[in-house]
Amino acid sequence: MGKITGFLEFDRKVEAYAPVEERVKNYKEFTIPMPEKELKDQGARCMDCGIPFCHSGCPLGNLIPDFNDAVYRGKWEKAAHILHSTNNFPEFTGRLCPAPCEEACVLGINEDPVSIENIEKNIVETAFEKGWITAQTPAVRTGKKVAVVGSGPAGLAAAQQLNRAGHLVTVFERDEKPGGLLRYGIPDFKMEKHVIDRRLNVLEEEGITFKCGIHVGKDIRADELNNDFDAVVLSGGATIRRKLPIKGADLNGVVQAMDFLSQNNRRVDGVTNFKKEIKATDKDVIVIGGGDTGSDCIGTSFRHGAKSVSNFEIMPMATTERPENQPWPFWPMRLRTSSSHKEGAERFFSISTKRFLGDEKGNLKGLVTAEVEWIKVPGQRPQLKEIEGTEKEWKCELALLALGFTGSEMSIAEQLGLETDSRTNIKASENDYMTNVPGVFAAGDQRRGQSLIVWAISEGRQAAYHVDKYLMGESLLPLKGEGDLPRI
Repeated sequence: MGKITGFLEFDRKVEAYAPVEERVKNYKEFTIPMPEKELKDQGARCMDCGIPFCHSGCPLGNLIPDFNDAVYRGKWEKAAHILHSTNNFPEFTGRLCPAPCEEACVLGINEDPVSIENIEKNIVETAFEKGWITAQTPAVRTGKKVAVVGSGPAGLAAAQQLNRAGHLVTVFERDEKPGGLLRYGIPDFKMEKHVIDRRLNVLEEEGITFKCGIHVGKDIRADELNNDFDAVVLSGGATIRRKLPIKGADLNGVVQAMDFLSQNNRRVDGVTNFKKEIKATDKDVIVIGGGDTGSDCIGTSFRHGAKSVSNFEIMPMATTERPENQPWPFWPMRLRTSSSHKEGAERFFSISTKRFLGDEKGNLKGLVTAEVEWIKVPGQRPQLKEIEGTEKEWKCELALLALGFTGSEMSIAEQLGLETDSRTNIKASENDYMTNVPGVFAAGDQRRGQSLIVWAISEGRQAAYHVDKYLMGESLLPLKGEGDLPRI
Protein backbone atom coordinates (compact mmCIF):
# COMPACT_ATOMS: atom_id res chain seq x y z
CA MET A 1 0.00 0.00 0.00
CA GLY A 2 1.11 3.56 -0.60
CA LYS A 3 0.98 4.57 3.07
CA ILE A 4 2.17 1.62 5.12
CA THR A 5 1.63 3.42 8.43
CA GLY A 6 -1.57 5.22 7.46
CA PHE A 7 -3.77 3.22 9.82
CA LEU A 8 -1.52 4.34 12.69
CA GLU A 9 -1.56 8.01 11.72
CA PHE A 10 -5.18 8.74 10.82
CA ASP A 11 -8.44 8.15 12.69
CA ARG A 12 -11.56 6.98 10.91
CA LYS A 13 -13.75 9.76 9.52
CA VAL A 14 -16.99 9.72 7.56
CA GLU A 15 -19.23 12.39 6.12
CA ALA A 16 -20.99 14.52 8.72
CA TYR A 17 -24.74 15.21 8.72
CA ALA A 18 -26.55 18.53 8.48
CA PRO A 19 -28.23 19.47 11.80
CA VAL A 20 -31.52 17.69 12.50
CA GLU A 21 -33.53 20.91 12.68
CA GLU A 22 -32.41 21.77 9.14
CA ARG A 23 -32.59 18.42 7.40
CA VAL A 24 -36.11 17.48 8.51
CA LYS A 25 -37.49 20.49 6.64
CA ASN A 26 -36.95 18.86 3.23
CA TYR A 27 -36.24 15.58 1.42
CA LYS A 28 -32.74 16.39 0.21
CA GLU A 29 -29.71 14.27 1.02
CA PHE A 30 -28.03 15.81 4.05
CA THR A 31 -24.48 14.46 4.19
CA ILE A 32 -21.66 17.01 4.18
CA PRO A 33 -18.85 16.10 1.74
CA MET A 34 -15.32 15.63 3.06
CA PRO A 35 -12.35 17.55 1.65
CA GLU A 36 -10.18 15.61 -0.79
CA LYS A 37 -7.26 15.61 1.64
CA GLU A 38 -9.35 13.83 4.28
CA LEU A 39 -10.57 11.28 1.72
CA LYS A 40 -6.97 10.52 0.75
CA ASP A 41 -6.13 10.07 4.41
CA GLN A 42 -9.00 7.63 4.76
CA GLY A 43 -7.71 5.69 1.78
CA ALA A 44 -4.31 5.62 3.47
CA ARG A 45 -5.84 3.81 6.49
CA CYS A 46 -6.27 0.67 4.35
CA MET A 47 -3.61 -1.70 5.70
CA ASP A 48 -1.20 -3.89 3.79
CA CYS A 49 -3.07 -6.73 5.49
CA GLY A 50 -1.96 -9.58 3.25
CA ILE A 51 -5.38 -11.23 3.02
CA PRO A 52 -8.08 -8.58 2.46
CA PHE A 53 -11.08 -10.06 4.27
CA CYS A 54 -13.16 -7.12 3.03
CA HIS A 55 -13.37 -9.11 -0.23
CA SER A 56 -15.17 -11.92 1.57
CA GLY A 57 -17.48 -9.47 3.29
CA CYS A 58 -18.52 -7.85 -0.02
CA PRO A 59 -21.05 -9.90 -2.03
CA LEU A 60 -19.71 -8.22 -5.19
CA GLY A 61 -16.09 -9.05 -4.47
CA ASN A 62 -15.12 -5.39 -4.86
CA LEU A 63 -11.38 -4.79 -5.18
CA ILE A 64 -11.36 -2.62 -2.10
CA PRO A 65 -7.65 -2.27 -1.23
CA ASP A 66 -6.94 -1.42 -4.87
CA PHE A 67 -9.33 1.51 -5.08
CA ASN A 68 -8.41 2.68 -1.57
CA ASP A 69 -4.78 2.87 -2.64
CA ALA A 70 -5.69 4.71 -5.83
CA VAL A 71 -7.63 7.30 -3.80
CA TYR A 72 -4.69 7.77 -1.43
CA ARG A 73 -2.45 8.45 -4.43
CA GLY A 74 -4.98 10.87 -5.95
CA LYS A 75 -5.60 8.60 -8.96
CA TRP A 76 -9.36 9.05 -8.98
CA GLU A 77 -10.00 7.91 -12.54
CA LYS A 78 -8.08 4.69 -11.89
CA ALA A 79 -10.11 4.21 -8.70
CA ALA A 80 -13.32 4.64 -10.70
CA HIS A 81 -12.24 1.98 -13.21
CA ILE A 82 -11.39 -0.45 -10.43
CA LEU A 83 -14.67 0.19 -8.61
CA HIS A 84 -16.84 -0.20 -11.71
CA SER A 85 -15.05 -3.39 -12.71
CA THR A 86 -17.08 -5.29 -10.11
CA ASN A 87 -19.98 -2.95 -9.29
CA ASN A 88 -22.32 -1.49 -11.90
CA PHE A 89 -23.86 1.06 -9.54
CA PRO A 90 -21.52 2.23 -6.76
CA GLU A 91 -23.55 5.44 -6.43
CA PHE A 92 -26.38 3.23 -5.06
CA THR A 93 -24.30 1.02 -2.79
CA GLY A 94 -22.21 3.98 -1.61
CA ARG A 95 -25.38 5.46 -0.16
CA LEU A 96 -27.51 2.46 0.80
CA CYS A 97 -25.34 -0.58 1.51
CA PRO A 98 -24.88 -1.50 5.21
CA ALA A 99 -21.21 -2.12 4.37
CA PRO A 100 -20.54 -5.75 5.34
CA CYS A 101 -17.06 -5.11 3.91
CA GLU A 102 -16.33 -2.79 6.83
CA GLU A 103 -17.37 -5.41 9.39
CA ALA A 104 -14.86 -7.77 7.71
CA CYS A 105 -12.05 -5.18 7.58
CA VAL A 106 -8.85 -6.49 9.19
CA LEU A 107 -8.26 -3.12 10.84
CA GLY A 108 -11.68 -3.51 12.47
CA ILE A 109 -10.39 -6.33 14.69
CA ASN A 110 -9.04 -3.84 17.22
CA GLU A 111 -9.60 -0.38 15.68
CA ASP A 112 -12.29 1.43 13.71
CA PRO A 113 -12.46 -0.11 10.21
CA VAL A 114 -11.62 1.73 7.00
CA SER A 115 -14.53 3.94 5.85
CA ILE A 116 -14.91 1.93 2.65
CA GLU A 117 -18.49 2.92 1.81
CA ASN A 118 -17.74 6.63 2.10
CA ILE A 119 -14.69 6.28 -0.15
CA GLU A 120 -16.77 4.31 -2.68
CA LYS A 121 -19.43 7.02 -2.84
CA ASN A 122 -16.86 9.76 -3.38
CA ILE A 123 -15.10 7.81 -6.12
CA VAL A 124 -18.25 7.45 -8.21
CA GLU A 125 -19.41 11.02 -7.54
CA THR A 126 -16.01 12.30 -8.70
CA ALA A 127 -16.28 10.11 -11.80
CA PHE A 128 -19.67 11.57 -12.72
CA GLU A 129 -18.48 15.10 -12.01
CA LYS A 130 -15.41 14.65 -14.22
CA GLY A 131 -17.41 13.07 -17.06
CA TRP A 132 -15.61 9.74 -16.90
CA ILE A 133 -18.83 7.72 -16.85
CA THR A 134 -20.14 7.55 -20.39
CA ALA A 135 -22.21 5.10 -22.42
CA GLN A 136 -20.25 2.03 -23.54
CA THR A 137 -22.13 0.53 -26.47
CA PRO A 138 -21.22 -3.01 -27.57
CA ALA A 139 -19.11 -3.29 -30.73
CA VAL A 140 -21.23 -6.17 -32.07
CA ARG A 141 -24.86 -7.14 -31.58
CA THR A 142 -25.70 -10.85 -31.30
CA GLY A 143 -29.30 -10.49 -32.40
CA LYS A 144 -30.46 -12.36 -29.29
CA LYS A 145 -33.33 -10.76 -27.36
CA VAL A 146 -33.50 -10.83 -23.57
CA ALA A 147 -36.37 -9.67 -21.38
CA VAL A 148 -35.59 -8.50 -17.86
CA VAL A 149 -38.62 -8.33 -15.58
CA GLY A 150 -38.10 -5.79 -12.81
CA SER A 151 -35.91 -2.68 -12.81
CA GLY A 152 -34.48 -2.78 -9.31
CA PRO A 153 -30.73 -3.16 -8.76
CA ALA A 154 -30.72 -6.85 -9.75
CA GLY A 155 -32.60 -6.21 -12.99
CA LEU A 156 -30.56 -3.15 -13.90
CA ALA A 157 -27.27 -4.97 -13.28
CA ALA A 158 -28.36 -7.97 -15.35
CA ALA A 159 -29.56 -5.67 -18.12
CA GLN A 160 -26.31 -3.71 -18.35
CA GLN A 161 -24.15 -6.82 -18.33
CA LEU A 162 -26.24 -8.55 -21.01
CA ASN A 163 -26.24 -5.42 -23.13
CA ARG A 164 -22.44 -5.31 -22.86
CA ALA A 165 -22.40 -8.84 -24.22
CA GLY A 166 -24.21 -7.54 -27.30
CA HIS A 167 -27.72 -8.79 -26.65
CA LEU A 168 -30.86 -6.71 -27.23
CA VAL A 169 -32.23 -6.10 -23.75
CA THR A 170 -35.71 -4.92 -22.82
CA VAL A 171 -36.53 -4.14 -19.17
CA PHE A 172 -40.18 -4.41 -18.09
CA GLU A 173 -41.27 -2.42 -15.04
CA ARG A 174 -44.79 -2.30 -13.59
CA ASP A 175 -44.33 1.14 -11.98
CA GLU A 176 -44.37 4.40 -13.94
CA LYS A 177 -40.60 4.86 -13.73
CA PRO A 178 -37.66 2.41 -13.47
CA GLY A 179 -35.74 1.79 -10.29
CA GLY A 180 -37.85 -0.58 -8.21
CA LEU A 181 -37.53 0.07 -4.48
CA LEU A 182 -34.61 2.40 -5.19
CA ARG A 183 -37.20 4.83 -6.53
CA TYR A 184 -40.41 3.79 -4.78
CA GLY A 185 -39.29 2.72 -1.32
CA ILE A 186 -35.96 4.31 -0.43
CA PRO A 187 -36.65 7.84 0.88
CA ASP A 188 -35.33 10.74 -1.16
CA PHE A 189 -33.33 11.99 1.83
CA LYS A 190 -31.26 8.79 1.62
CA MET A 191 -30.93 8.90 -2.17
CA GLU A 192 -32.35 11.64 -4.37
CA LYS A 193 -33.88 10.24 -7.53
CA HIS A 194 -31.72 12.22 -9.95
CA VAL A 195 -29.01 9.77 -8.88
CA ILE A 196 -31.05 6.98 -10.49
CA ASP A 197 -31.98 9.06 -13.52
CA ARG A 198 -28.43 9.96 -14.50
CA ARG A 199 -27.47 6.26 -14.50
CA LEU A 200 -30.61 5.34 -16.45
CA ASN A 201 -29.62 7.89 -19.09
CA VAL A 202 -26.32 6.03 -19.51
CA LEU A 203 -28.09 2.66 -19.77
CA GLU A 204 -30.50 3.97 -22.40
CA GLU A 205 -27.62 5.46 -24.39
CA GLU A 206 -25.98 2.05 -24.30
CA GLY A 207 -29.04 0.60 -26.01
CA ILE A 208 -31.22 -0.82 -23.24
CA THR A 209 -34.98 -0.39 -23.75
CA PHE A 210 -37.25 0.34 -20.78
CA LYS A 211 -40.98 -0.38 -20.89
CA CYS A 212 -42.73 0.97 -17.80
CA GLY A 213 -46.31 0.63 -16.62
CA ILE A 214 -46.37 -3.01 -17.73
CA HIS A 215 -47.08 -5.58 -15.03
CA VAL A 216 -45.82 -8.90 -16.36
CA GLY A 217 -48.21 -11.59 -15.22
CA LYS A 218 -51.19 -9.23 -15.46
CA ASP A 219 -50.87 -6.77 -18.37
CA ILE A 220 -48.93 -9.31 -20.38
CA ARG A 221 -48.76 -13.02 -19.69
CA ALA A 222 -45.37 -14.35 -18.66
CA ASP A 223 -45.55 -17.28 -21.07
CA GLU A 224 -46.18 -14.87 -23.97
CA LEU A 225 -43.08 -12.93 -22.95
CA ASN A 226 -41.09 -16.15 -22.83
CA ASN A 227 -42.19 -16.97 -26.39
CA ASP A 228 -41.16 -13.54 -27.70
CA PHE A 229 -37.64 -13.51 -26.24
CA ASP A 230 -34.65 -15.83 -26.40
CA ALA A 231 -34.20 -15.61 -22.61
CA VAL A 232 -36.03 -14.08 -19.66
CA VAL A 233 -34.51 -12.84 -16.38
CA LEU A 234 -36.96 -12.57 -13.48
CA SER A 235 -35.79 -9.95 -10.99
CA GLY A 236 -39.05 -8.60 -9.64
CA GLY A 237 -38.05 -8.77 -5.99
CA ALA A 238 -39.71 -10.17 -2.87
CA THR A 239 -42.70 -7.87 -2.78
CA ILE A 240 -45.28 -9.67 -0.62
CA ARG A 241 -45.40 -7.75 2.65
CA ARG A 242 -45.66 -9.48 6.00
CA LYS A 243 -48.93 -8.70 7.76
CA LEU A 244 -49.78 -8.37 11.43
CA PRO A 245 -52.91 -10.56 11.87
CA ILE A 246 -54.28 -9.12 15.10
CA LYS A 247 -57.55 -7.47 16.08
CA GLY A 248 -58.01 -4.04 14.52
CA ALA A 249 -55.51 -4.58 11.70
CA ASP A 250 -58.12 -3.34 9.21
CA LEU A 251 -58.60 0.04 10.92
CA ASN A 252 -57.99 3.25 8.98
CA GLY A 253 -54.50 4.27 10.09
CA VAL A 254 -52.87 0.82 10.13
CA VAL A 255 -50.67 1.05 7.05
CA GLN A 256 -48.02 -1.06 5.37
CA ALA A 257 -44.68 0.75 5.47
CA MET A 258 -44.07 0.42 1.73
CA ASP A 259 -47.43 2.04 0.93
CA PHE A 260 -46.42 4.97 3.14
CA LEU A 261 -42.90 5.25 1.72
CA SER A 262 -43.72 4.77 -1.96
CA GLN A 263 -46.52 7.34 -1.79
CA ASN A 264 -44.12 9.85 -0.31
CA ASN A 265 -41.58 9.17 -3.09
CA ARG A 266 -44.30 10.01 -5.59
CA ARG A 267 -45.33 13.07 -3.60
CA VAL A 268 -41.76 14.39 -3.68
CA ASP A 269 -41.75 13.71 -7.42
CA GLY A 270 -44.78 15.98 -7.83
CA VAL A 271 -47.61 13.45 -7.88
CA THR A 272 -50.73 14.69 -6.07
CA ASN A 273 -53.67 12.57 -7.28
CA PHE A 274 -53.67 9.91 -4.55
CA LYS A 275 -56.87 8.00 -3.87
CA LYS A 276 -56.04 8.19 -0.18
CA GLU A 277 -53.40 10.40 1.43
CA ILE A 278 -51.15 8.69 3.95
CA LYS A 279 -49.44 11.35 6.06
CA ALA A 280 -48.01 11.51 9.56
CA THR A 281 -48.62 15.23 10.04
CA ASP A 282 -49.66 16.11 13.62
CA LYS A 283 -50.10 12.42 14.51
CA ASP A 284 -48.68 10.14 17.15
CA VAL A 285 -46.90 7.60 14.96
CA ILE A 286 -45.75 4.12 15.95
CA VAL A 287 -43.46 2.24 13.59
CA ILE A 288 -43.60 -1.51 14.17
CA GLY A 289 -40.37 -3.13 13.01
CA GLY A 290 -36.78 -2.23 13.79
CA GLY A 291 -35.04 -2.69 10.44
CA ASP A 292 -34.04 -0.28 7.67
CA THR A 293 -37.62 0.07 6.43
CA GLY A 294 -38.76 1.05 9.90
CA SER A 295 -35.94 3.59 10.09
CA ASP A 296 -37.04 5.03 6.73
CA CYS A 297 -40.59 5.43 8.06
CA ILE A 298 -39.25 7.30 11.09
CA GLY A 299 -37.30 9.83 9.01
CA THR A 300 -40.24 10.34 6.65
CA SER A 301 -42.67 10.83 9.55
CA PHE A 302 -40.51 13.55 11.05
CA ARG A 303 -40.43 15.34 7.68
CA HIS A 304 -44.23 15.17 7.57
CA GLY A 305 -44.35 16.93 10.94
CA ALA A 306 -45.44 14.04 13.16
CA LYS A 307 -46.37 14.91 16.75
CA SER A 308 -44.32 11.98 18.05
CA VAL A 309 -42.62 8.89 16.61
CA SER A 310 -42.02 5.65 18.49
CA ASN A 311 -40.35 2.51 17.18
CA PHE A 312 -41.25 -1.01 18.37
CA GLU A 313 -38.98 -4.02 17.97
CA ILE A 314 -40.01 -7.49 19.12
CA MET A 315 -36.40 -8.58 19.54
CA PRO A 316 -34.33 -7.62 22.59
CA MET A 317 -31.98 -4.66 22.29
CA ALA A 318 -28.67 -5.80 20.85
CA THR A 319 -25.31 -4.71 22.17
CA THR A 320 -23.24 -2.07 20.42
CA GLU A 321 -20.26 -4.43 20.53
CA ARG A 322 -19.80 -7.53 18.41
CA PRO A 323 -21.55 -10.53 20.08
CA GLU A 324 -19.27 -13.36 21.16
CA ASN A 325 -21.02 -15.89 18.93
CA GLN A 326 -20.53 -13.69 15.83
CA PRO A 327 -16.75 -13.28 15.62
CA TRP A 328 -14.85 -11.25 13.07
CA PRO A 329 -15.06 -11.30 10.04
CA PHE A 330 -18.73 -12.38 10.11
CA TRP A 331 -21.61 -9.90 9.99
CA PRO A 332 -22.59 -9.11 13.60
CA MET A 333 -26.14 -8.48 14.79
CA ARG A 334 -25.26 -5.42 16.83
CA LEU A 335 -27.37 -2.37 17.73
CA ARG A 336 -27.42 0.04 14.82
CA THR A 337 -28.66 3.59 15.20
CA SER A 338 -29.54 5.32 11.94
CA SER A 339 -29.64 9.03 11.16
CA SER A 340 -33.45 8.80 11.31
CA HIS A 341 -33.36 7.34 14.81
CA LYS A 342 -31.24 10.30 15.85
CA GLU A 343 -33.90 12.72 14.64
CA GLY A 344 -35.93 12.09 17.78
CA ALA A 345 -37.57 8.67 17.71
CA GLU A 346 -38.00 6.74 20.94
CA ARG A 347 -37.13 3.06 20.57
CA PHE A 348 -38.68 0.18 22.51
CA PHE A 349 -37.36 -3.39 22.45
CA SER A 350 -38.81 -6.77 23.47
CA ILE A 351 -42.31 -5.43 22.86
CA SER A 352 -45.18 -7.07 20.99
CA THR A 353 -48.31 -5.40 19.60
CA LYS A 354 -51.41 -7.34 20.71
CA ARG A 355 -54.31 -5.37 19.20
CA PHE A 356 -55.20 -2.06 17.57
CA LEU A 357 -57.87 0.22 19.02
CA GLY A 358 -60.32 2.20 16.90
CA ASP A 359 -62.93 4.91 17.36
CA GLU A 360 -66.57 4.74 16.32
CA LYS A 361 -65.67 5.82 12.77
CA GLY A 362 -63.16 3.03 12.23
CA ASN A 363 -60.08 5.20 12.66
CA LEU A 364 -57.05 4.06 14.61
CA LYS A 365 -56.74 5.77 17.97
CA GLY A 366 -54.31 3.53 19.83
CA LEU A 367 -52.84 0.10 20.35
CA VAL A 368 -52.08 -2.34 23.13
CA THR A 369 -48.70 -3.97 23.70
CA ALA A 370 -47.06 -6.42 26.04
CA GLU A 371 -43.45 -6.94 26.96
CA VAL A 372 -41.97 -10.24 25.82
CA GLU A 373 -38.95 -12.41 26.42
CA TRP A 374 -37.26 -15.02 24.26
CA ILE A 375 -36.79 -18.42 25.91
CA LYS A 376 -33.84 -20.41 24.64
CA VAL A 377 -34.41 -24.16 24.45
CA PRO A 378 -31.42 -26.35 23.53
CA GLY A 379 -31.80 -27.77 20.04
CA GLN A 380 -34.83 -25.63 19.24
CA ARG A 381 -35.57 -22.16 17.95
CA PRO A 382 -36.02 -19.52 20.70
CA GLN A 383 -39.62 -19.33 21.93
CA LEU A 384 -41.47 -16.04 22.41
CA LYS A 385 -43.20 -15.62 25.78
CA GLU A 386 -45.37 -12.73 26.92
CA ILE A 387 -44.55 -11.32 30.35
CA GLU A 388 -47.69 -11.26 32.48
CA GLY A 389 -48.89 -7.94 33.78
CA THR A 390 -47.06 -5.83 31.20
CA GLU A 391 -49.96 -4.81 28.95
CA LYS A 392 -49.89 -1.12 28.05
CA GLU A 393 -52.11 1.13 25.95
CA TRP A 394 -50.51 3.66 23.60
CA LYS A 395 -52.01 6.63 21.81
CA CYS A 396 -51.52 6.22 18.05
CA GLU A 397 -53.22 7.61 14.94
CA LEU A 398 -50.81 6.05 12.42
CA ALA A 399 -49.22 2.61 12.80
CA LEU A 400 -46.69 1.72 10.12
CA LEU A 401 -45.99 -1.99 9.62
CA ALA A 402 -42.33 -2.43 8.70
CA LEU A 403 -42.24 -6.20 9.14
CA GLY A 404 -40.33 -7.25 6.03
CA PHE A 405 -41.38 -9.39 3.08
CA THR A 406 -42.42 -13.02 2.84
CA GLY A 407 -41.66 -13.74 -0.84
CA SER A 408 -42.51 -12.82 -4.40
CA GLU A 409 -45.81 -12.67 -6.24
CA MET A 410 -46.90 -15.97 -7.78
CA SER A 411 -48.55 -14.93 -11.05
CA ILE A 412 -45.37 -15.27 -13.17
CA ALA A 413 -44.39 -18.56 -11.55
CA GLU A 414 -47.86 -19.99 -12.10
CA GLN A 415 -48.06 -18.92 -15.74
CA LEU A 416 -44.64 -20.36 -16.54
CA GLY A 417 -44.91 -23.43 -14.34
CA LEU A 418 -41.88 -22.46 -12.25
CA GLU A 419 -40.86 -24.29 -9.11
CA THR A 420 -40.85 -22.20 -5.92
CA ASP A 421 -39.82 -22.76 -2.33
CA SER A 422 -42.00 -22.50 0.77
CA ARG A 423 -41.62 -18.70 0.77
CA THR A 424 -42.62 -18.38 -2.92
CA ASN A 425 -39.05 -17.57 -3.96
CA ILE A 426 -38.36 -18.88 -7.45
CA LYS A 427 -36.03 -21.87 -7.43
CA ALA A 428 -32.94 -21.24 -9.54
CA SER A 429 -29.60 -22.89 -8.87
CA GLU A 430 -26.54 -20.78 -8.04
CA ASN A 431 -24.70 -22.95 -10.58
CA ASP A 432 -26.53 -21.35 -13.51
CA TYR A 433 -29.40 -19.20 -12.12
CA MET A 434 -31.80 -21.04 -14.45
CA THR A 435 -35.23 -22.14 -13.30
CA ASN A 436 -36.81 -25.48 -14.19
CA VAL A 437 -37.98 -23.85 -17.45
CA PRO A 438 -35.14 -23.60 -20.02
CA GLY A 439 -34.27 -20.03 -20.91
CA VAL A 440 -35.95 -18.55 -17.83
CA PHE A 441 -33.57 -17.27 -15.14
CA ALA A 442 -34.10 -15.65 -11.75
CA ALA A 443 -31.96 -13.22 -9.75
CA GLY A 444 -32.09 -10.98 -6.71
CA ASP A 445 -34.72 -11.09 -3.99
CA GLN A 446 -37.09 -13.03 -6.24
CA ARG A 447 -34.58 -15.90 -6.14
CA ARG A 448 -32.89 -15.61 -2.72
CA GLY A 449 -35.52 -13.78 -0.67
CA GLN A 450 -35.37 -10.35 0.93
CA SER A 451 -31.75 -9.23 1.06
CA LEU A 452 -29.32 -6.34 0.55
CA ILE A 453 -28.88 -4.05 -2.45
CA VAL A 454 -25.30 -5.27 -2.84
CA TRP A 455 -26.54 -8.87 -3.07
CA ALA A 456 -29.10 -7.81 -5.70
CA ILE A 457 -26.42 -6.29 -7.93
CA SER A 458 -24.22 -9.35 -7.42
CA GLU A 459 -27.10 -11.66 -8.34
CA GLY A 460 -27.89 -9.65 -11.47
CA ARG A 461 -24.28 -9.81 -12.64
CA GLN A 462 -23.99 -13.54 -11.96
CA ALA A 463 -27.26 -14.30 -13.70
CA ALA A 464 -26.18 -12.26 -16.75
CA TYR A 465 -23.07 -14.42 -17.16
CA HIS A 466 -25.16 -17.60 -17.20
CA VAL A 467 -27.76 -16.13 -19.57
CA ASP A 468 -24.99 -15.12 -21.96
CA LYS A 469 -23.44 -18.58 -21.73
CA TYR A 470 -26.86 -20.19 -22.36
CA LEU A 471 -27.39 -18.06 -25.46
CA MET A 472 -23.87 -18.18 -26.92
CA GLY A 473 -22.29 -21.35 -25.51
CA GLU A 474 -19.68 -19.33 -23.62
CA SER A 475 -19.38 -15.95 -21.94
CA LEU A 476 -16.70 -13.32 -21.52
CA LEU A 477 -18.70 -11.50 -18.86
CA PRO A 478 -16.93 -11.47 -15.46
CA LEU A 479 -18.05 -13.58 -12.55
CA LYS A 480 -17.80 -12.42 -8.94
CA GLY A 481 -14.36 -11.09 -8.07
CA GLU A 482 -12.99 -11.27 -11.61
CA GLY A 483 -13.62 -7.66 -12.60
CA ASP A 484 -13.71 -6.13 -16.04
CA LEU A 485 -11.20 -3.27 -15.90
CA PRO A 486 -11.62 -1.70 -19.38
CA ARG A 487 -15.18 -0.60 -18.64
CA ILE A 488 -16.81 2.15 -16.53
